[in-house]
Amino acid sequence: MFTILLNSNTQWVLFSTMIFGIAAGTMGCLAYWKRQSLMSDALAHAALPGVVIAFLLLGEKNLFVMIIGASISALIGASFIEWIRSSTRISADTAMGMVLSIFFGLGIMLLTVVNRTSGGNQSGLDSFIFGQAASMVRSDVTTMLILALAVILIVFIVFKEWKIYLFDPEFAKGLGLSLKWMNGLYTTILVTTIVIGIQAVGVILIAALLIIPSVSARYWTQSFQRMIIISALFGGAAGAFGTFISALGRGWPTGPFIVIVASALFFLSLFFGKEKGILVKYLQLKMQKRLVNIHTSKALRTKGVE
Repeated sequence: MFTILLNSNTQWVLFSTMIFGIAAGTMGCLAYWKRQSLMSDALAHAALPGVVIAFLLLGEKNLFVMIIGASISALIGASFIEWIRSSTRISADTAMGMVLSIFFGLGIMLLTVVNRTSGGNQSGLDSFIFGQAASMVRSDVTTMLILALAVILIVFIVFKEWKIYLFDPEFAKGLGLSLKWMNGLYTTILVTTIVIGIQAVGVILIAALLIIPSVSARYWTQSFQRMIIISALFGGAAGAFGTFISALGRGWPTGPFIVIVASALFFLSLFFGKEKGILVKYLQLKMQKRLVNIHTSKALRTKGVE
């Protein structure tokens, strides 16, 4: 088991997925408070056609070029969602569901076409469905690492602006903060976070790494800043441990194991989280009942009833 960790490529992959998990957990908090968790799922599925088209145009698997293709495809999907929401009576969540289905269907169709060409089934594009970190080479890891660090850096540099933008947009507008610029920046880094992780986690499950750590962190704190830090730690742990488990077997997809680890952290938070955990709430309720009984007994003794 430990010989796997001695492999330098495995160490690099583990480190990169950990950093990506931190970026996903950080960005997931912004999506959580913007109430756009489903948007990450829609854009992840919308990125698949761009990945396949980039491969068809280049004729080889190059992660950086595929990230560009995925980004363009996801941004087109985001534009369609906004256009449908603003120009029709269709609600935002319905628009997201439509774009998710249409783009993912197109991506699967193109993927089928590629796999039927000569040598297409050896292209490795199937790893973008459920994720396969083991198939990443050093250049893929470097690309993923640089972009993930850029996402983390941007979120923390503009932290005060994010806080105002998410919790009081009108106040932000009054301060001279451009909501259009902030919306554009938010969409750009959300898309970046999604596309850099699709090879490691897969387009189907990448939304889970954006959603689950942030929801888990909510059970531990009421502070926005602490929530981002806790979510980042949960995301990093899920990325690292999920990748390590998938590396133990031959051809095991990385995405499902990362999601399983993230889910384990969620259930831990659900029961033991100090703010809203089930066990903590139960103990608090029990303590309140005990205090009420004590006060009631004291009051009765004072009145001479007892």
